Amino acid sequence: MENKLQNWLAPESSIIPDFIICGAMKAGTTTLHHILNHHPHVFIPQGEIHFFDIDNILQHPDFSFFCNGEWVDQNIDENPSGFWNWYNAFFKNAARGQLIGEDSTTYIASERAAQRIALQEKQVKIVVSLRHPTARAYSQYWHYVVSGRTTYSFEDTIRYAPWSILQRSLYCEQLSNFLKYIPRHRIKIVIFEEFLMDKEKVIADLCDFLEIDFNLMPQNSLNLRANKTMVPKHNTLQLFKNRIFREIAGRIYATHLPKKPVKNNKSKYDVVMKQIEKLHRKMNPLTDKGPPKMNPSTKKFLDGFFKEELRVLNGIAGKEVLSFWNL
Repeated sequence: MENKLQNWLAPESSIIPDFIICGAMKAGTTTLHHILNHHPHVFIPQGEIHFFDIDNILQHPDFSFFCNGEWVDQNIDENPSGFWNWYNAFFKNAARGQLIGEDSTTYIASERAAQRIALQEKQVKIVVSLRHPTARAYSQYWHYVVSGRTTYSFEDTIRYAPWSILQRSLYCEQLSNFLKYIPRHRIKIVIFEEFLMDKEKVIADLCDFLEIDFNLMPQNSLNLRANKTMVPKHNTLQLFKNRIFREIAGRIYATHLPKKPVKNNKSKYDVVMKQIEKLHRKMNPLTDKGPPKMNPSTKKFLDGFFKEELRVLNGIAGKEVLSFWNL
């Protein structure tokens, strides 16, 4: 074993999930999480953990902090036991005999996550949800608008910062990276559009993959829909606020992580930022009407890009995928 991976092998006393919902982002993973969590034999902690790629700055630019001239980063090598204790705390409420799961949408886009998951002695099963790549990117864009992490229109984001919203739709590269480390029979691919067409069939198939009884799933759980895309009432005002107060978005995860930013004399500043955010949301509330329809020219442009990028996806995935998206 390479020395740099030693700290990513779980100690004997640690809890490793039986399965992980690895993404893609904005492809129904939160809905799958909530549906499966209604099964009496399944436990999935609330929210996303992002443990196995917590130090990947390309996927998590908001997990590192520059405080008082020093970087605070999520480096497991400095305190392996502390990181594993932090991770295990998410599963402490699981009942004996329950199947334990985790939901972290960035894993599929992070090769280091696949390598670290494969390192564990437990044969962890992987669930990957894929969505039409253009629709997924558009949904991610609006998520970034609301969370303060983008300052451009959708078209200008494609022009000036395409990696930020298109990279998560490069499924061929992502699945190939996972298949380097994890055998195909341990990876279940769910197509978001197929799930919307026949939820019962897809969830029953997923239960079979996880070896749990679908008949024990509460029937009303199939109607759950989580993490619905919300949009601001005034998007121009939202983007202006995002440009002026980008640091607010950068502190979203400050209390979630094992290593937190160093406290300093900015406590009053933080209070002011919270008040600004509260005032902005009062002036510019979120609505559930959904995002505006994508510009047809933009959709055609992105569909053409992804058609070329994903032309061999069916072969890599081992199932028909592209026909669901007319690519």
